[in-house]
Amino acid sequence: MRIAILGGTGRIGGHVLNWALDAGYPVTALARSPEALLQAALVQEGRGQGAGGVGVPGPEAQRADALRPRTPGAVPLGPSAQHGGPRAAAARGPNALVAAALSPSAGLTVVRGDALDETAVAEAIAGADAVISALGPRGAKRPGLLAGAAFNTVGAMRQTGARRLICVSAAGAFITGDPTMSWLVKQVLPRVFAKPFADVRRMEDVVRESGLDWTLVRATRLVNSPATGQYRVSPDYPPPGGGKISRADVAHFIAAALTGDSWHRSAPALAY
Repeated sequence: MRIAILGGTGRIGGHVLNWALDAGYPVTALARSPEALLQAALVQEGRGQGAGGVGVPGPEAQRADALRPRTPGAVPLGPSAQHGGPRAAAARGPNALVAAALSPSAGLTVVRGDALDETAVAEAIAGADAVISALGPRGAKRPGLLAGAAFNTVGAMRQTGARRLICVSAAGAFITGDPTMSWLVKQVLPRVFAKPFADVRRMEDVVRESGLDWTLVRATRLVNSPATGQYRVSPDYPPPGGGKISRADVAHFIAAALTGDSWHRSAPALAY
Protein backbone atom coordinates (compact mmCIF):
# COMPACT_ATOMS: atom_id res chain seq x y z
CA MET A 1 0.00 0.00 0.00
CA ARG A 2 1.36 3.41 -1.00
CA ILE A 3 0.41 6.27 1.31
CA ALA A 4 0.24 9.99 0.63
CA ILE A 5 0.38 12.33 3.62
CA LEU A 6 -0.60 15.98 3.86
CA GLY A 7 0.57 17.75 6.99
CA GLY A 8 3.51 15.46 7.64
CA THR A 9 5.51 18.23 9.32
CA GLY A 10 2.81 18.74 11.95
CA ARG A 11 2.69 17.21 15.39
CA ILE A 12 0.13 14.55 14.40
CA GLY A 13 1.37 14.11 10.86
CA GLY A 14 4.93 13.55 12.04
CA HIS A 15 3.82 10.58 14.13
CA VAL A 16 1.85 9.17 11.19
CA LEU A 17 4.76 9.68 8.82
CA ASN A 18 7.22 7.90 11.07
CA TRP A 19 4.81 5.04 11.76
CA ALA A 20 4.29 4.49 8.04
CA LEU A 21 8.01 4.51 7.30
CA ASP A 22 8.71 2.19 10.22
CA ALA A 23 6.05 -0.21 8.96
CA GLY A 24 7.66 -0.31 5.53
CA TYR A 25 5.02 1.53 3.53
CA PRO A 26 6.16 3.72 0.63
CA VAL A 27 5.17 7.29 1.55
CA THR A 28 4.83 10.46 -0.48
CA ALA A 29 4.53 13.59 1.64
CA LEU A 30 3.53 17.07 0.57
CA ALA A 31 5.41 19.82 2.39
CA ARG A 32 5.89 23.54 1.97
CA SER A 33 9.28 23.03 3.59
CA PRO A 34 10.65 19.60 2.61
CA GLU A 35 13.75 20.29 4.67
CA ALA A 36 11.62 20.33 7.82
CA LEU A 37 9.79 17.16 6.82
CA LEU A 38 12.92 15.23 6.00
CA GLN A 39 14.55 16.37 9.22
CA ALA A 40 11.49 15.09 11.07
CA ALA A 41 12.21 11.65 9.61
CA LEU A 42 15.87 11.63 10.67
CA VAL A 43 17.09 8.67 12.61
CA GLN A 44 17.52 9.28 16.31
CA GLU A 45 21.05 8.52 17.43
CA GLY A 46 21.37 4.80 18.10
CA ARG A 47 17.94 3.85 16.75
CA GLY A 48 17.85 0.69 14.68
CA GLN A 49 21.05 -0.70 16.19
CA GLY A 50 20.46 -1.25 19.88
CA ALA A 51 16.84 -2.36 20.11
CA GLY A 52 17.62 -5.99 20.67
CA GLY A 53 17.35 -6.80 17.01
CA VAL A 54 13.67 -5.93 16.82
CA GLY A 55 12.72 -5.68 13.17
CA VAL A 56 10.55 -3.07 11.56
CA PRO A 57 6.94 -4.33 11.30
CA GLY A 58 6.07 -4.89 7.67
CA PRO A 59 2.93 -3.95 5.77
CA GLU A 60 1.50 -7.37 6.43
CA ALA A 61 1.46 -6.82 10.20
CA GLN A 62 -2.17 -6.42 11.22
CA ARG A 63 -2.05 -7.30 14.91
CA ALA A 64 -2.85 -4.56 17.40
CA ASP A 65 0.61 -4.81 18.96
CA ALA A 66 2.17 -4.00 15.60
CA LEU A 67 0.55 -0.57 15.84
CA ARG A 68 1.70 0.15 19.37
CA PRO A 69 4.70 2.43 19.90
CA ARG A 70 7.93 0.67 20.83
CA THR A 71 9.23 3.66 22.76
CA PRO A 72 7.36 6.08 25.04
CA GLY A 73 6.03 9.25 23.54
CA ALA A 74 5.13 8.57 19.96
CA VAL A 75 4.28 6.21 17.20
CA PRO A 76 7.82 5.02 16.44
CA LEU A 77 10.22 7.20 14.52
CA GLY A 78 11.63 5.88 11.27
CA PRO A 79 14.68 3.81 12.18
CA SER A 80 18.01 3.34 10.46
CA ALA A 81 18.31 0.72 7.81
CA GLN A 82 18.31 -2.72 9.34
CA HIS A 83 21.92 -3.13 8.24
CA GLY A 84 23.07 -0.27 10.43
CA GLY A 85 22.97 2.90 8.41
CA PRO A 86 20.51 5.55 7.24
CA ARG A 87 18.94 5.21 3.83
CA ALA A 88 18.19 7.94 1.34
CA ALA A 89 14.80 9.29 0.37
CA ALA A 90 13.76 10.77 -2.93
CA ALA A 91 12.75 14.39 -3.29
CA ARG A 92 11.20 15.99 -6.31
CA GLY A 93 10.01 19.43 -7.21
CA PRO A 94 11.66 22.66 -8.32
CA ASN A 95 14.12 22.61 -5.43
CA ALA A 96 14.85 18.92 -4.97
CA LEU A 97 16.87 18.31 -1.82
CA VAL A 98 20.17 16.58 -1.55
CA ALA A 99 18.39 13.88 0.41
CA ALA A 100 21.48 11.91 1.28
CA ALA A 101 22.81 14.86 3.25
CA LEU A 102 19.78 14.70 5.53
CA SER A 103 19.92 10.90 5.86
CA PRO A 104 16.17 10.27 6.22
CA SER A 105 14.53 6.90 6.39
CA ALA A 106 14.01 4.94 3.23
CA GLY A 107 10.72 4.89 1.41
CA LEU A 108 9.96 8.60 1.67
CA THR A 109 9.31 10.79 -1.37
CA VAL A 110 8.79 14.49 -0.78
CA VAL A 111 6.84 16.86 -3.00
CA ARG A 112 7.46 20.53 -2.36
CA GLY A 113 4.19 22.42 -2.40
CA ASP A 114 1.19 23.76 -0.59
CA ALA A 115 -2.04 21.95 0.23
CA LEU A 116 -3.93 24.80 -1.45
CA ASP A 117 -1.98 24.24 -4.67
CA GLU A 118 -4.07 21.88 -6.80
CA THR A 119 -1.10 20.81 -8.93
CA ALA A 120 1.15 20.02 -5.98
CA VAL A 121 -1.57 18.00 -4.24
CA ALA A 122 -2.22 16.01 -7.40
CA GLU A 123 1.50 15.24 -7.72
CA ALA A 124 1.71 14.07 -4.12
CA ILE A 125 -1.34 11.82 -4.45
CA ALA A 126 -0.40 10.31 -7.82
CA GLY A 127 0.10 6.56 -7.34
CA ALA A 128 -1.19 6.48 -3.76
CA ASP A 129 -3.61 3.82 -2.55
CA ALA A 130 -4.56 5.80 0.57
CA VAL A 131 -4.37 9.46 1.54
CA ILE A 132 -4.02 10.82 5.06
CA SER A 133 -4.57 14.50 5.83
CA ALA A 134 -3.15 15.48 9.21
CA LEU A 135 -3.59 19.19 8.53
CA GLY A 136 -4.95 21.32 11.33
CA PRO A 137 -6.93 24.57 11.11
CA ARG A 138 -4.86 27.76 11.06
CA GLY A 139 -7.59 30.32 11.74
CA ALA A 140 -6.74 33.83 10.61
CA LYS A 141 -3.23 32.79 9.55
CA ARG A 142 -4.49 30.58 6.74
CA PRO A 143 -8.27 30.85 6.48
CA GLY A 144 -9.95 28.05 4.60
CA LEU A 145 -6.89 25.79 4.64
CA LEU A 146 -8.73 22.59 5.55
CA ALA A 147 -11.64 23.07 3.16
CA GLY A 148 -9.36 24.09 0.30
CA ALA A 149 -7.00 21.19 0.89
CA ALA A 150 -9.93 18.77 1.05
CA PHE A 151 -11.28 20.07 -2.25
CA ASN A 152 -7.89 19.55 -3.92
CA THR A 153 -7.43 16.14 -2.33
CA VAL A 154 -10.83 14.83 -3.37
CA GLY A 155 -10.31 16.10 -6.91
CA ALA A 156 -6.92 14.41 -7.19
CA MET A 157 -8.23 11.12 -5.78
CA ARG A 158 -11.07 11.08 -8.27
CA GLN A 159 -8.55 11.43 -11.07
CA THR A 160 -6.26 8.67 -9.83
CA GLY A 161 -8.93 6.27 -8.61
CA ALA A 162 -7.62 6.16 -5.02
CA ARG A 163 -10.45 5.46 -2.58
CA ARG A 164 -9.25 5.53 1.04
CA LEU A 165 -9.11 8.94 2.71
CA ILE A 166 -8.52 9.66 6.40
CA CYS A 167 -8.66 13.26 7.64
CA VAL A 168 -7.98 14.71 11.06
CA SER A 169 -10.99 16.72 12.21
CA ALA A 170 -11.98 18.40 15.48
CA ALA A 171 -14.71 17.29 17.85
CA GLY A 172 -15.09 20.85 19.12
CA ALA A 173 -16.42 22.03 15.78
CA PHE A 174 -19.57 19.97 16.40
CA ILE A 175 -19.97 20.64 20.09
CA THR A 176 -23.39 22.26 19.76
CA GLY A 177 -24.85 18.88 18.81
CA ASP A 178 -23.10 16.93 21.57
CA PRO A 179 -25.82 15.65 23.93
CA THR A 180 -23.39 15.25 26.85
CA MET A 181 -21.76 18.69 26.72
CA SER A 182 -22.74 21.44 29.13
CA TRP A 183 -24.81 24.41 27.99
CA LEU A 184 -22.08 26.87 29.03
CA VAL A 185 -19.36 25.19 26.99
CA LYS A 186 -21.67 25.08 23.98
CA GLN A 187 -22.11 28.85 24.28
CA VAL A 188 -18.46 29.76 24.78
CA LEU A 189 -16.32 27.43 22.69
CA PRO A 190 -17.97 28.03 19.28
CA ARG A 191 -17.52 31.78 19.74
CA VAL A 192 -13.86 31.55 20.71
CA PHE A 193 -12.95 29.27 17.80
CA ALA A 194 -15.55 30.41 15.28
CA LYS A 195 -13.27 30.70 12.24
CA PRO A 196 -11.21 27.51 12.62
CA PHE A 197 -14.32 25.50 13.52
CA ALA A 198 -16.10 26.82 10.43
CA ASP A 199 -13.17 25.64 8.31
CA VAL A 200 -13.36 22.19 9.94
CA ARG A 201 -17.07 21.90 9.15
CA ARG A 202 -16.56 22.95 5.52
CA MET A 203 -13.78 20.39 5.21
CA GLU A 204 -16.04 17.65 6.53
CA ASP A 205 -18.77 18.64 4.08
CA VAL A 206 -16.34 18.34 1.15
CA VAL A 207 -15.13 14.93 2.31
CA ARG A 208 -18.63 13.58 3.04
CA GLU A 209 -19.83 14.55 -0.42
CA SER A 210 -16.81 13.01 -2.16
CA GLY A 211 -18.14 9.47 -2.54
CA LEU A 212 -14.78 8.15 -1.30
CA ASP A 213 -14.14 5.68 1.52
CA TRP A 214 -13.48 8.35 4.10
CA THR A 215 -12.92 8.55 7.83
CA LEU A 216 -13.07 11.85 9.73
CA VAL A 217 -11.07 11.53 12.93
CA ARG A 218 -12.63 13.96 15.42
CA ALA A 219 -9.98 14.63 18.01
CA THR A 220 -10.82 16.27 21.33
CA ARG A 221 -8.40 18.74 22.96
CA LEU A 222 -4.93 17.81 21.77
CA VAL A 223 -2.07 17.33 24.21
CA ASN A 224 1.54 16.25 23.83
CA SER A 225 1.58 13.42 26.35
CA PRO A 226 3.05 10.04 25.33
CA ALA A 227 1.07 7.57 23.27
CA THR A 228 -0.74 4.93 25.26
CA GLY A 229 -2.79 3.03 22.70
CA GLN A 230 -5.53 3.14 25.32
CA TYR A 231 -8.35 5.57 24.59
CA ARG A 232 -12.08 5.62 23.96
CA VAL A 233 -13.76 6.00 20.59
CA SER A 234 -17.39 6.80 19.89
CA PRO A 235 -19.31 7.83 16.77
CA ASP A 236 -19.65 11.56 16.07
CA TYR A 237 -19.23 12.91 19.61
CA PRO A 238 -16.62 12.28 22.32
CA PRO A 239 -17.24 9.57 24.90
CA PRO A 240 -18.90 10.96 28.06
CA GLY A 241 -16.39 12.82 30.19
CA GLY A 242 -13.69 12.62 27.55
CA GLY A 243 -12.00 15.94 26.93
CA LYS A 244 -8.52 15.30 25.59
CA ILE A 245 -6.33 12.99 23.52
CA SER A 246 -2.62 13.00 22.77
CA ARG A 247 -1.45 13.72 19.26
CA ALA A 248 0.49 10.46 19.32
CA ASP A 249 -2.67 8.50 20.12
CA VAL A 250 -4.54 10.23 17.29
CA ALA A 251 -1.79 8.94 15.00
CA HIS A 252 -2.14 5.49 16.58
CA PHE A 253 -5.85 5.47 15.77
CA ILE A 254 -5.21 6.59 12.18
CA ALA A 255 -2.76 3.72 11.72
CA ALA A 256 -5.23 1.25 13.18
CA ALA A 257 -8.13 2.52 11.06
CA LEU A 258 -6.03 2.36 7.91
CA THR A 259 -4.50 -1.08 8.37
CA GLY A 260 -7.63 -2.52 9.99
CA ASP A 261 -9.81 -1.17 7.19
CA SER A 262 -12.31 0.19 9.70
CA TRP A 263 -14.51 3.24 10.40
CA HIS A 264 -15.43 3.76 6.75
CA ARG A 265 -17.70 6.76 6.11
CA SER A 266 -17.89 7.64 9.78
CA ALA A 267 -16.64 10.33 12.15
CA PRO A 268 -15.15 8.64 15.23
CA ALA A 269 -14.39 10.95 18.16
CA LEU A 270 -11.36 10.15 20.33
CA ALA A 271 -10.78 10.86 24.01
CA TYR A 272 -9.31 9.28 27.13
